[in-house]
Amino acid sequence: MNTEVLVLYFAKSAELTGLKAENITVPSNISSLQLWQHLETRHPRLSVLRDQVVLAVRQEYVPLGEQPLTLRDGDEVAVIPPLSGG
Repeated sequence: MNTEVLVLYFAKSAELTGLKAENITVPSNISSLQLWQHLETRHPRLSVLRDQVVLAVRQEYVPLGEQPLTLRDGDEVAVIPPLSGG
């Protein structure tokens, strides 16, 4: 089953995508790493952030990995790159 979520891009991720936000449709049961890979497919330039980025789902930090997420329509997913120059 698919769900529509709002992805918010901050700092370097907004620079790389040229967007501050977008709605995307993804499986409602997805790992954080699969979600990131989906975003990378849409925006290949994001790949430079892969080792440093953190996602926040419903305002809770989620490390990239096999951790399963259960997304619901309208959930916010924030892409938070490192705040330093890295």
